[in-house]
Amino acid sequence: MNTASKIMARTLKLALIQMEVSAVKAENLMRAMSLVGEAKKQNADVVVLPECFNSPYGTKHFEPNAEEVPTGQSCTSLSDAAKTNKLHLIGGSIPERLVDNGTAKLFNTSTVWSPEGTLMAKHQKVHLFDIDIPGKITFKESETLSPGRGLTTFDIGSWKVGLGICYDLRFNEMATIYRKMGCSLLLYPGAFNMTTGPLHWELLIRARAVDTQCYVAAIAPARTKGAGYQSYGNSMLVDPWGKILCRADADEEIIYADIDLSTVEEFRQQIPVYSQRRTDLYDTVEK
Repeated sequence: MNTASKIMARTLKLALIQMEVSAVKAENLMRAMSLVGEAKKQNADVVVLPECFNSPYGTKHFEPNAEEVPTGQSCTSLSDAAKTNKLHLIGGSIPERLVDNGTAKLFNTSTVWSPEGTLMAKHQKVHLFDIDIPGKITFKESETLSPGRGLTTFDIGSWKVGLGICYDLRFNEMATIYRKMGCSLLLYPGAFNMTTGPLHWELLIRARAVDTQCYVAAIAPARTKGAGYQSYGNSMLVDPWGKILCRADADEEIIYADIDLSTVEEFRQQIPVYSQRRTDLYDTVEK
């Protein structure tokens, strides 16, 4: 599909890239751009990379791999790949370094690139991954990262897309706001671990899809042997009915699915949850 025809596009082919991530940034960027090119050969319109695709996921890796957006090496590669392949590219996430009032802060940031290679949007992870499950996993992104302070949407053809990162997936209020803003597709680059992943990953993705009556995609890194943080993998795309349209396993893989805006519209008409919302009750309780 060329750029002009995308203006009113109601159907899109999504490619979700579940890639292996090494400790070498240059190697990761080359791998990611090669996989984007492979997705283009399969006629993908929109390609999404996983959370922390340019470096391993972990607090000790954020600072040495942090870059400015949009001038850093990773953003330059993403811009070139989007332009070369003439597609919309969501750059999973990278550690972003941002100087605020003379103080450098780090964010977990996703960038969105147009088929012309221009930066359309960026999302800084709002909800930081701070958990403590005794005997299983303790992780505190807040030791290194700062939280984002806003929600992020962008348009592709007739689609309005809402963007979140990993732990953002757990917050149904965020997804509900995206739905009220007119979104029909929600994207969550994310790296759930081997403790919470088997229990909650699929459950949360399908719940957000049914809650919001949107397509929901979650895109993980592949599970890399020997890595300090083991990703659950299992990238997937779910339709508004909660049906899984495509799903990866643990290894590196690109999965594809076609999405149709008519499916969203028909489901919302058949089960009109939002028009039936009891604002007279809920708004009173919320106050």
